[in-house]
Amino acid sequence: MHTKTSIETLSCDLLVVGSGAGGLSTAVTAKKNGLDVIVIEKDQVFGGTTAFSGGVLWIPGNHHGQKQNPRDTRDAAVEYIRNETGDFFDEEGVNAFLDKGPEMVDFFERETAVKFIPTLYPDYHPTLGGGVDIGRSILAAPFDIRQLGQDIKRMRPPLKTITFIGMMFNSSNADLKHFFNATKSLTSFLYVCKRLAIHIKELALYRRGVNVTSGNALASRLAKSALDLNIPIHTSAPAKELLQQDGRVTGVHTHIDGREVVIEARKGVVLACGGFAHDVKRIAEAYPHVRRGGEHHSPVPESNTGDGLALVEQIGVPVKCEFADTSAWMPTSLVPNKDGSFGKFPHLLDRYKPGVIGINPMGKRFCNESESYHDVGAAMMRTCENSSKTYMWLICDQTCLSKYGLGYVKPSPMPIGGFLRNGYLKRGNTLEELATVIGVDVYQLKRTVAEYNEGAVHGEDRQFGRGSTAFNRYLADPENKPNPCVAPVQKGPFYAVKVFMGDLGTFDGIKTDVYGQVLDAEGVGVEGLYAVGNDRRSIMGGNYPGAGITLGPIMTFGYITARRIAGIDDALELPQLEEVSDGRKAAG
Repeated sequence: MHTKTSIETLSCDLLVVGSGAGGLSTAVTAKKNGLDVIVIEKDQVFGGTTAFSGGVLWIPGNHHGQKQNPRDTRDAAVEYIRNETGDFFDEEGVNAFLDKGPEMVDFFERETAVKFIPTLYPDYHPTLGGGVDIGRSILAAPFDIRQLGQDIKRMRPPLKTITFIGMMFNSSNADLKHFFNATKSLTSFLYVCKRLAIHIKELALYRRGVNVTSGNALASRLAKSALDLNIPIHTSAPAKELLQQDGRVTGVHTHIDGREVVIEARKGVVLACGGFAHDVKRIAEAYPHVRRGGEHHSPVPESNTGDGLALVEQIGVPVKCEFADTSAWMPTSLVPNKDGSFGKFPHLLDRYKPGVIGINPMGKRFCNESESYHDVGAAMMRTCENSSKTYMWLICDQTCLSKYGLGYVKPSPMPIGGFLRNGYLKRGNTLEELATVIGVDVYQLKRTVAEYNEGAVHGEDRQFGRGSTAFNRYLADPENKPNPCVAPVQKGPFYAVKVFMGDLGTFDGIKTDVYGQVLDAEGVGVEGLYAVGNDRRSIMGGNYPGAGITLGPIMTFGYITARRIAGIDDALELPQLEEVSDGRKAAG
C-alpha cells in the first residue's frame, strides 16, 4: 500500500537558483540589504562554473586598477566596449555596469570575505580604440578553504586537468616560472619542493589542496560570505518548476536530498543556473560547428544544462540565441583517463609560447595563436566552416616541448611516454612522419612550417603578426628574444596535440531589463522573476574584450539585481516604455 508523501514547504524573501558567482553575489547582496535568502543548487557541490574559472573580473574604474593606470577613463571604457560589441552595443547595460562595477568591488571587499588583488592583464585587444595595457582586470585573492569548516566537502574542486596532482598554481607568471625552471635553478627547485611538500600534507589531511587560487578562491570566498550570513545553500536541489500566481512568479518546486519541497519566495526568484553549455539540444541549434557535425567539448561543469532557460520557457517566455558567437570559445583537448573517459584540458597557456603553432585539418596556419582563446576558437570555426571537421593541431618541436610542454603534457623532465601510448600526444621524427601520423598533407605541412620559420628565425610572424600586442606577449616567454611569442619549429622529433572547440560558458540567453528582470516575448517584465550570471544575456554581445568580462558583469549585475529586489533605487537608465495592447508597459 502506497501513502502519499507530504510536500515540505519553505519560505523566504528571495530564492536564488544556482551557486556560482552570479547566484552567490546576488544572495549575499540581498541578505546584506535585509532580505531573507535561500540558495538551491542542483549539483552535489556549490561554486558553479566560477570554481573552474580563472577568477578574474574585468571592472573598468575599480580602485585597484586606478592605482595601476590612473589615466584610464570611463569614456575610454565605453569606447572600447562599443568598438567590441558593434551592433549589439547595449547602452543602458554598459552604463549600469560601468556605474556600479567599482561600487560592487568596494562593497564586497568592505562587507564580505571576498578580496581582490590587481593583475597585469592587458585588454585582449589593447590597440583597439579605448583599449588599455593594464588596470581593468582584478583577481580573487588566494583563500584557505579550511575556513569553510565542514562545508569544505561541498565546495567544487578545481578543474582537474589544470592542476598538478590537484595542486593549484598561483595566478602570477612568477609561480609558473619556478615550475618551468625547477631543473635549471636551485632557487626554483627549492620553491617547487616546498610547494609540493605542503600540498602532499594537505592531501593526506583533507584529500584535496586547501590553499586555492583563481576561480576556486572566488567561489570559496563568496560561499564563505553567504554561510557567514546564515544563508542556506541547499545542494542536490534541482529546480523542477516555477510557481506562479496571477502572472507573478512566487517560488519554485524542487527536491532537496530527494525530498519534495516547495519554496515560496515573497520578493522573487533569481535564476543563476550557469547557462546552457551542456544542453545538447540547444547547442546543436546555436553552435554552427555542431550544426555541421563537428565536435564540441566544454570543460565547464556538466550540470550546466540550460535549466534556467528551460524554466522560463515552461512559463511561456521564449529564449532565442542571436549572437554570432553565443559562447566564450575555448580550444580544448581530450585527455584519456584510465577508465576510458576523457578529461577536458583548456588551452590557456601553451598557444602563447614561442615555437608552438596551430594548423587546421588541411595543414595550414589560420590565425595568430597568441590571441585570446575566444578569438582563436572563432578563427577555428571559420577555417573549418566548409567541413564537418572542426579542430586544429597544435604543433611544436623537441626544444619547445622540453621547455614549455604542450597541452596537458608537462615540460622536461616530466615523462611523455604515457601520453604517446594513450594517443594524446602525437610524434614524428620528421615533419613528413608527423604529417602522416596526424593525417594532414605532407607537402602542405612542410610548406606551412617553412613559411612560418622564414620569419620566425628573426623573431617575426610575417603571416599573422604574433607578438605585436601587449596581450600577445603577456603569457609568452619574455626571455625569448626578440619576440617572446615566436621561435622556429625546426628540431625533431616533432609533436602534435589535437584540439577541439569548447567553451568557458555561454554569452547568449534570457533577455532581461537592466535590473535583471526577465522580459517576455513582448518585452514586458515577468513579475517576481530575474536572471543573473550566464543565464542572462551578456552585455558583451558575444565578444570577449578582456580577462574577466564574464565574472565582472556577472557580479556587478548580481549586485544591481539584489539591490533592486531589496527596494533600493539605483536610478539606472531604462529604455522608454510604451503601451502594449493590454495596457501593460513594454520596453520600446
